[in-house]
Amino acid sequence: MNSNKRLLIADDDDQIRDLLVFDIQSSGYIVDSAQDGEIALKKALENNYDLIILDVMMPKMTGYEVCKNIRLVKPDVPILMLTAKGSIKDKTEGFDVGADDYLVKPFEIQEVLLRIRALLRRNDNKIEQKTEKEILRAGDIEILADSLEAIVAGKKVKLTPTEFEILYCLMQHLNKPVSLAVLLDEVWGYGSDEDVRMVRVHVGGLRQKIEEDSRNPKYLHTVTNVGYKLTPFGGLEEN
Repeated sequence: MNSNKRLLIADDDDQIRDLLVFDIQSSGYIVDSAQDGEIALKKALENNYDLIILDVMMPKMTGYEVCKNIRLVKPDVPILMLTAKGSIKDKTEGFDVGADDYLVKPFEIQEVLLRIRALLRRNDNKIEQKTEKEILRAGDIEILADSLEAIVAGKKVKLTPTEFEILYCLMQHLNKPVSLAVLLDEVWGYGSDEDVRMVRVHVGGLRQKIEEDSRNPKYLHTVTNVGYKLTPFGGLEEN
């Protein structure tokens, strides 16, 4: 079933890299590997991968640097950060450079495979739906699928793939509260306590980009004990 899916795994720890390659290949994927950041970036840009897994602390280039450079050329490929650096600050930095998901070491291989399947399924769904959401407009907000951009009150902003998917999901539920569970299901396809915190970090990054004052949001509002609500008409609900 996974025989046509090709993955790249970059980690400077030989034991961890070999374990990941073995287990992921055993699950039916085609796997390439890299032992440092420069090799990872070279392979990522020269080949077409369905998903890339990056360690953060690697020789020559960090996973953050590799991710940022990949995103300049290949904005759509799913990227999973797999690292021992697990603070909110670390995760925010990873998401800011374009990572789609973040899994902290030590990890269970079944959790890695779960994240891989979810990211691949999400990306496949995004490709299938792309023509349906080529351009989506509501109020002050317009999103452009091809370029992963949003235009907010006439200002163009570049979004990460995950920020784009969150904004798209919220635009499907205009002026209505969207729970964290719904966001997890529609954007990631899975959920756990860790993932809820991840959603909040991604939403915070999105809010920084689309709001003039992220502490007093005009469009993207928190709904206490529920989730979030998008009011693209500047805080006024469409009649």
